[in-house]
Amino acid sequence: MSSTEILTLAEIEDLTQRALVAAGTSPENAAPLARATARTEADGVASHGLAYVPIYAGHVDCGKVDGHATPVVEHTRTAALRVDAATGFAHPAIEAGFDQLIPLAREHGVAVMSIHNSYNCGVLGCHTQVLAEAGLLGIGFTNAPASIAPSGGAKPLVGTNPFSIAAPDGEGGLAVLIDQSASTIAKSEVMKHAREGKPVPIGWVLDADGQPTTDPEAGLKGTMVPSGGYKGVGIALMVEMMAAAMAGATLGKDASPFSGPVGGPPKTGQFFIAIDPNATSGGDFASRMSDLVAALHDQEGARLPGDGRAAHRERAATQGVAVNSATLEKVRALL
Repeated sequence: MSSTEILTLAEIEDLTQRALVAAGTSPENAAPLARATARTEADGVASHGLAYVPIYAGHVDCGKVDGHATPVVEHTRTAALRVDAATGFAHPAIEAGFDQLIPLAREHGVAVMSIHNSYNCGVLGCHTQVLAEAGLLGIGFTNAPASIAPSGGAKPLVGTNPFSIAAPDGEGGLAVLIDQSASTIAKSEVMKHAREGKPVPIGWVLDADGQPTTDPEAGLKGTMVPSGGYKGVGIALMVEMMAAAMAGATLGKDASPFSGPVGGPPKTGQFFIAIDPNATSGGDFASRMSDLVAALHDQEGARLPGDGRAAHRERAATQGVAVNSATLEKVRALL
């Protein structure tokens, strides 16, 4: 059993900030990643948390990401924004865009924002949650390097391509958070198993010959299994249309990997839609959501999307997070 060390959320954020700056990231670009890393660890999604910091650092070092990039926000229409991440991290570009997206959505009822020349945005739900906590329905899409083959095909064409919907509760909090990839499991989970030398369950990946395997390394050289078969491929294509085509970003089939030093900046994209529920619901959105959530929780054993993360978040706020010691050693080595 691997050993762990308890860190507070503030300690996780501080460690991430210092490690990224030491690796060549500007303090202003490291800050959004540090905050997101702490939130991700709090939510119990360790595969996207501190474990990713050495990968971020390595990509700054090899030039896959420009740690000193300055995102540029362009106001293209009355309620539309286009953000150039300038081959830097996605997080600073998203934060810069949200500073304008949120007031635009409140003013016009709905506003949209695309991001191109971007990179891995981590846990997509961390970003849509920001919109929900601002009182808006947040919808997000992000594409990734190809790892899923089309139905009937064998060659990867689209990425695991997550989408997320975060609904506000009308009181400055979160009512529902849906955050799921088009694959049975996020690719980062397979990467985490590979780093730790652990097998993956059957049904997560296929090897290069299209056969089910428990070897994560073989799976990373093959394809991810789409969730629900052809329906998962459909979700991946939908996200590709939104996050790549609509954003003018690089298609997953042409993007360099989010892992390893090869290929230069991936230049993938994100797309966000922010909707003010008061503009469409006649003021009844919060009560309808409350009724919906209550009806679900009234069923014994039923779980709402986001419930698990919320429970982790509540514990982490008072008890801290148990972080893998080997992961901490790699992050601290960057200092």
